[in-house]
Amino acid sequence: MLKVEECVLILLAAGKSERFGDIRSKLDQDFLGKPLGLHVAVALEDMPFQERLAVIDGLDLHYDHHGFTVIHNPDRDLGMSSSVKLGVTRAVELGAKSVLIALADMPRVTAAHLYRVFDASQGADTIVASSDGCDPKPPALFGAGQFDCLLALDGGTGARDLVKGGRHVVTAPAELIDVDTVEELERLRALVHDPQSRTR
Repeated sequence: MLKVEECVLILLAAGKSERFGDIRSKLDQDFLGKPLGLHVAVALEDMPFQERLAVIDGLDLHYDHHGFTVIHNPDRDLGMSSSVKLGVTRAVELGAKSVLIALADMPRVTAAHLYRVFDASQGADTIVASSDGCDPKPPALFGAGQFDCLLALDGGTGARDLVKGGRHVVTAPAELIDVDTVEELERLRALVHDPQSRTR
């Protein structure tokens, strides 16, 4: 089983928010009193990762205040794979045994779920993804034997094809909500009774 202490967390926070509307970034939108993009960083603060990396493009949500090393992605137009490669390259430099790739626009992810993901790992060739019972998705854990595959990714789909062939750890669908649109953020606010919700 892979260990959290030998894993680098790669938080992808350099998306273009194209489906969210005419804003700079969805990640600084308020959710439960803090920016949407900070929730997962706070939720995972107590997990003893070897290193935490936040791959960003200009937007400063002070990830460094939550123990992250911030990496700027100047090539976000090349898609999510460019951010993945930056994170994995750093993990290789650190001699990490694995990487956990998470998305900053998934604010309900919990440490408890991620410990179950680690429990399902089986060594260097590990691929373990999260699942809502229907589809595999991030956060996803990759052993060092998969680093070359991650570094060879191209385009905006990230590691989607890789996770389809890995093990899947099921959790509640509400934990894996990925906020891509204003409507999705409003539904999430209503779900958790956020005072910001306009739908209550």
